[in-house]
Amino acid sequence: MTDSSLLPEAVASTDSRASIDTLASTDAAWLARAIDLATLNVANGGGPFGAVIVRDGVALAEGQNRVTAQLDPTAHAEVVAIRAACQAVGDFSLAGATLYTSCEPCPLCLSASLWARVNRVVFAADRHDAARGGFDDREFYELFSRDRSTWALPVDSVRPDNAPEPFNAWLALQSRTQY
Repeated sequence: MTDSSLLPEAVASTDSRASIDTLASTDAAWLARAIDLATLNVANGGGPFGAVIVRDGVALAEGQNRVTAQLDPTAHAEVVAIRAACQAVGDFSLAGATLYTSCEPCPLCLSASLWARVNRVVFAADRHDAARGGFDDREFYELFSRDRSTWALPVDSVRPDNAPEPFNAWLALQSRTQY
């Protein structure tokens, strides 16, 4: 005779496994698209990076690295996709979305993901693969882990008396849009 008190847990465990399997399958499909975008971009003279932003099973936007094509050092695939997705949904928040990217996001792209409020980032290749390809991602991660005084790029604070003025104006503005 089966102990019925074990059934809900067993069913939940089976449901969880099915959800994990479905998620892994979905992740693999969206990552395949990001990798395809990256590979196509290389064939078209761009960098080896592609990204897709998905919410509720629907692609909101795609992006390919456009740094050299647009002469814009911030036009990374993830940033391009985030910009396009925000325009598509008419909001600066991508809450509930997942960013799929062909490579581990560099600090710029990870920061953009945080600012965009994506719920999840899924990547294929990592910073070591990027370093092998000649990209600085790993070095930048290492840089941010060091004391700022050791950086090759000086980052200095100069604080005039009116430094907080823009934030005072922001806080006084009743109609401001909260981030």
